[in-house]
Amino acid sequence: MASQTQGIQQLLAAEKKAADKVSEARRRKTRRLKQAKEEAQDEIEKYRQEREKQFKEFESKHMGSKEDVAMRIDADTKIKIEEMNKGVCVNKAAVIQEILGLVYNINPELHANYRVAA
Repeated sequence: MASQTQGIQQLLAAEKKAADKVSEARRRKTRRLKQAKEEAQDEIEKYRQEREKQFKEFESKHMGSKEDVAMRIDADTKIKIEEMNKGVCVNKAAVIQEILGLVYNINPELHANYRVAA
């Protein structure tokens, strides 16, 4: 009977040892997965930063910086405003004369839709 008890105790000890090894393996697996996830996140972030840098270089190479674009737009706007002001100066007198001519030369007429009552 003592040998049976001793055998059972050995089986229980072996089972406990196996359970400890399994739980330790699960903990190691969980740590490895967590570490792999963190490394993957780091790689993703590095890749994103690299691609963003490449995009900014491409953008500045092909389009110029935002300040350059804004300066070009301002310069174009000033040129167009100056052209419009020159056009106003050139045509101002003629337009005023045309308006005054229309105001001074009034020809009273009956409207085409007006009917004389019979």
